Amino acid sequence: MQRLQDRVAVITGAGSGIGLATARRFAEEGAHVVCADVDDEAGAKAAAEVGGLYVKADVTSETDVARMYRLAFDAYGSVDIAFNNAGISPPDDDSILDTGIEAWRRVQEVNLTSVYLCCKHAIPYMRRQGKGSIINTASFVAVMGSATSQISYTASKGGVLAMSRELGVQFAREGIRVNALCPGPVNTPLLRELFAKDPERAQRRLVHAPMGRFAEATEIAAAVAFLASDDSSFITGSEFLVDGGISGAYVTPV
Repeated sequence: MQRLQDRVAVITGAGSGIGLATARRFAEEGAHVVCADVDDEAGAKAAAEVGGLYVKADVTSETDVARMYRLAFDAYGSVDIAFNNAGISPPDDDSILDTGIEAWRRVQEVNLTSVYLCCKHAIPYMRRQGKGSIINTASFVAVMGSATSQISYTASKGGVLAMSRELGVQFAREGIRVNALCPGPVNTPLLRELFAKDPERAQRRLVHAPMGRFAEATEIAAAVAFLASDDSSFITGSEFLVDGGISGAYVTPV
């Protein structure tokens, strides 16, 4: 039997990158996949590909988030997995000396407040059924300083990590596991857009990677599938690093 057979998984940011790769992987594992995105075209296309349900949702809106889980429950009868993955990394989020307060607030809303809202509204469904797995996308920069500063992004991902740890502890005895996925740099449209105008910045990131490359979205999706499945039944409140060894390296040979 597939590891996620007949489980209901809600993915935010499912239209591209890690979210899309995970939607595909979850479907391969037998899950009913609810693809949430703010982009109608990308989200609907992802849902159609995996035979799932598309829900348009602005993850910074509590009304949209509550509706997203309600529609998932109404369609499939449970909410077993919540992959809270939507996020942004805009170019105007840079050094603290250059990042304006509006850029700071926008990143915090999309990257951190959205995860708070998604957890707040997913957990009641999971409590009623006595089980569930929540995977929140943090980052390797939540556990170490970034070589290329994105001050609000880094702070938001640190918040996701701390919140996931606390929720993992709080709800462990109710059968709900909460983990923070901490990817290293991933070859996604988001990263390519960030570095498109600054190849030198991309190279500064790459030189720190012991494997000498960025991750592929499918590699991160495999880690998410593990955290969603019963194979990780004794893992909660963790910082689950999938960073190609970056956080373990002092210097990297080139």
